[in-house]
Order: sequence, then structure tokens, then C-alpha cells
Amino acid sequence: MSKRDDLITKYAADLKDKIGVTADMDLLTKVTIGCGPSIYNADAATVSATDPAELATVKNNFLIKKLGLKDSPELDKAIDSVMEQYGKSNRNKYRAVVYYLLTKHFKKEGIY
Repeated sequence: MSKRDDLITKYAADLKDKIGVTADMDLLTKVTIGCGPSIYNADAATVSATDPAELATVKNNFLIKKLGLKDSPELDKAIDSVMEQYGKSNRNKYRAVVYYLLTKHFKKEGIY
């Protein structure tokens, strides 16, 4: 298995163990590929729920640019909801998992 496949398996386990969601492996794989090389960088592979700049990056670069959503308070609520679902105290919130959950939240699976 490639390193990416190992990461996808780890993300699926994270979804199941920490959130109680069985991953759509096809979508999770596509979201992970969409994250590009950031998944291999320890700092870039995770999302900090307490860093406003990090959350703005998720909103602007993923929700607005990638998913094509319009900027609104609904986007901030969705990010907060996903962070709450993932567990605020959980230090390792993987970017691919956060993006996967946001994609499912907005029912934008068709983008992938």
C-alpha cells in the first residue's frame, strides 16, 4: 500500500472511532487526493479549531473556492458544527476528514 492509502485508512478509522461515521471510501479517497501534498506535512495535514486564520483558510480555500459556496454565516456555522462533531478537545483534526465532513454537510459530493 502507498503512503496515501495508509493515510486514507487512518482517516476512515478516525471517522469511525471519533465521530461514529462509516466513511464513503470513494468520496474520502477523492477528498484526500484533492488535499494534495498537504496531507504529507504534519502541520498542514491537521486543522486547528482554535486558530481563526486556519478556519478562514478552510472557509475561503475549501468551501468558497473548491465547493463553490457563497460566503455567509452558514459557512461559519458549518465549520463550527464539524469541529464540534470531531471533538473540540481532539488535537488531531485531519484536514481530509474535516473537508470530507464539510462536503457531506453541504451535500456537495458531486464536485468530486
